[in-house]
Amino acid sequence: MRRPRPRLLAPAAVLLLVTACGTEHSAAGGGAGAAVPAPRATVTDPPVDGVRITSVTIPSASPTPSASPGSVHADRLPGDSGISAAYQVGNDGDEAMTYTVLFAFTTDTGAVMDTTEVTVPAVAPGRTTTGTVDLGTLAPGASPVTRVKVEKVSKVPAAEAPARTGACPASGVRLWADDGDAAMGLRVVGLHLENCGKRDYALDGYPALSLLDDDRKPVDGIRILHGGAAIATGTGFDDPPSPLVLKPGETALSGLVWRNTTLAGTAVNVPYVRVLAKPGAAPVMVTPGLDLGTTGKLGVGAWKRAAG
Repeated sequence: MRRPRPRLLAPAAVLLLVTACGTEHSAAGGGAGAAVPAPRATVTDPPVDGVRITSVTIPSASPTPSASPGSVHADRLPGDSGISAAYQVGNDGDEAMTYTVLFAFTTDTGAVMDTTEVTVPAVAPGRTTTGTVDLGTLAPGASPVTRVKVEKVSKVPAAEAPARTGACPASGVRLWADDGDAAMGLRVVGLHLENCGKRDYALDGYPALSLLDDDRKPVDGIRILHGGAAIATGTGFDDPPSPLVLKPGETALSGLVWRNTTLAGTAVNVPYVRVLAKPGAAPVMVTPGLDLGTTGKLGVGAWKRAAG
């Protein structure tokens, strides 16, 4: 959701960031109102799972007609704060990986003012790729953003990356997880499957799940139960399985259902789930972030035709 035009940072705020982190100063302007690059601060924070911020750009306020020569001016479109960060993604593994990175735009005190998620596809082994993430707008009166940090990194084998859009995978189907819903400790995440190929696609039963830890190794001790009602009623995933055939362009829906109740014992968190839509299907790895608490169980709904 787009927010109103941002409140830009004062020059003093830019100076604070630049002197705190080390700088690449912009060149002097050619006079009042001249457009020059905004100050960019280099960042030396350690990488998070191969992802690091290399520099942050935060513009000062635009000069007035009476501004002195050399004032910094940033040309911006409506809805563009001009605040951005350059980042680097390095894959030191032995297979191509797709990264999903959550960037947080924060104040000096660490308060998160906004977040942006970026997917970096198919980074080859031993290779590094770069990009830029931009902050849109901040609400009027919001505290100034002075830092950008890597909040969270998920990475999955590129061959198993979920696909909601883009080219149709070789399997002929796309499979992905939505952002889910949570209320009173109950969690529900939808699994979506689209037939993007040219042939009919038959389903009958439940997706097969493998639960994986941060290193994408199997997590033991969790019972995977058929039907959402095994966890809670009214989730929409209580119906028994029935055969269905998806024509090209049609979609099906399943769901993951769990509670995050924590009682005696050690809470279990499962960041990755490998999904087989049916026996013999190509695996897809999704990242629903299962905070299973100490319940020791996860419900999965049968495939059903998606409404609409």
